Amino acid sequence: MELHNTKIDLAKGKREKIIAILNQSLADATDLKSQAKQAHWNVKGPNFIALHELFDQVATELETHIDDLAERITTLGGTAMGTIRIAAGNSSLSEYPLEITDGTAHVDALSTALADFGKKVRKNIDTTDELGDKDTADLYTGISRAVDKQLWFVEAHNQA
Repeated sequence: MELHNTKIDLAKGKREKIIAILNQSLADATDLKSQAKQAHWNVKGPNFIALHELFDQVATELETHIDDLAERITTLGGTAMGTIRIAAGNSSLSEYPLEITDGTAHVDALSTALADFGKKVRKNIDTTDELGDKDTADLYTGISRAVDKQLWFVEAHNQA
C-alpha cells in the first residue's frame, strides 16, 4: 500500500496496519448505513412512522462515523476506500434480509447488524491502541458509544 507523506510520528508499518483496519470499518459502516436505509424504506406495520424515523436517524448518524473513519485514513496518509462498490465487496457484515417488511423483523435484523458492527469496533479500540495509535482508538471509542446508543434505541422496540 502506498502512503502519502505525513509528519505524524507513527511508523509506516503501523500506519499501514491501522489504515487497513480503518478501511475495513469504513466498508462495514457504509454497508450498515445502507442496511438502515433498507429498513427505513421497507418497514410496515403499526409502528411504521416511529421505526421509519428511527431507522433514518441510525443511517444519518452512521454517515458521521463514515466521514470520521475516512478522514482518519487520509490523515494517516492512506486512501479511503469509500465507494459503494468497494464497501459491498469488502463488508464483513451479514447480508440484510431483503424480503422482510414487518417492523419487528426489521428491528431484529438491524439490531443484529448494529451489535455485530459494535463488537468489531470494540475490538478495534484495543487493536489500534496496541499499535500505538491512541487517537484512532479514541475515534473507535466514540463510535462504539454512539453505536451502542443506537442499538439501545432500536432494540427497545422489541423489549417488554
